[in-house]
Amino acid sequence: MERDNLMHGARSALNTNMDTRAWAEQYLKEKTRGENTQMSDEEFEKYWKYHKPEIIHAGAAEAMAAFRDARRETGD
Repeated sequence: MERDNLMHGARSALNTNMDTRAWAEQYLKEKTRGENTQMSDEEFEKYWKYHKPEIIHAGAAEAMAAFRDARRETGD
């Protein structure tokens, strides 16, 4: 239940701030690319296009935590 609440809050934040959403999408795309090094760039772009919604949904909480950490490191 706690994970669901955390994910819901993260998804809400991503849906209200487009700059944060863009940052989170790029973060998750780079992370996913690093996990799929065997794919060519073309294969990965096709994979990302079709799997992006579920990856962002599942990784919303992680992306928001990374976003907060990055802001703390830069002092924003």
